[in-house]
Amino acid sequence: MTALSVNVNKIAVLRNSRGGDEPDVVRAARACLYAGAHGITVHPRPDQRHVRADDVDALADLTREAGVELNLEGNPFAPPREGYPGFLELCERARPAQATLVPDSDGQITSDHGFDFDRDADRLQPLIAQLKALGSRVSVFVDSDCASLEKAAAAGADRIEIYTGPFAEAVDKGDAEAELARCRNVARQAQSLGMGVNAGHDLSQANLQEFLEVVPGVLEVSIGHALISEALYAGLHRTVQNYLAIIEAVRSGNR
Repeated sequence: MTALSVNVNKIAVLRNSRGGDEPDVVRAARACLYAGAHGITVHPRPDQRHVRADDVDALADLTREAGVELNLEGNPFAPPREGYPGFLELCERARPAQATLVPDSDGQITSDHGFDFDRDADRLQPLIAQLKALGSRVSVFVDSDCASLEKAAAAGADRIEIYTGPFAEAVDKGDAEAELARCRNVARQAQSLGMGVNAGHDLSQANLQEFLEVVPGVLEVSIGHALISEALYAGLHRTVQNYLAIIEAVRSGNR
């Protein structure tokens, strides 16, 4: 069954816009877990625009206590700076079940492309080894048309995370067939190389079922922006359960 990991970055964005402690990131994460979510995702950035290092520490405690996975996302190449100790240091502190490596720069509003493994695989390999030595599973962010997955596998990646932004855009335009085919093909290639498949970015209640019905063997989806936006209207508990119902419907249909 596909696991649902809820990204709570947007809770921190709202908190940071006012200062103080509300809304509480840990309380929101706990509400998602109470509703049945399988894990929590956060992507701490060097500019600290949303979740900060202290949030990572607190969420690590919560997920350990709850017995669920913490998925920590970030750019392993970004240097430490004041308030941001670096991605590997955060992983050493939090010991996440999964570390998802993303090639984003400080200036990006959100993650919008995968790694170029022809360029980055050699630099990634020792970092992946360090993360795995901490006990973390390592996933790498990839575009749906990635042509060098064998280098990701050779670098030691356990999983890929398919960047699903273009798929979501294609759905909005009413023609997702070609992008779905690319996502399906990259998933199958990763699986043939011994890597698992995750997916994330702009997945929503409007497109998740279509994606999971076509792309085989997706182990985890991390969903944040759409889920939190939808929860403003319906509430966190109901919204999380709506996503779980979609996942269960696909699983039941594939039996």
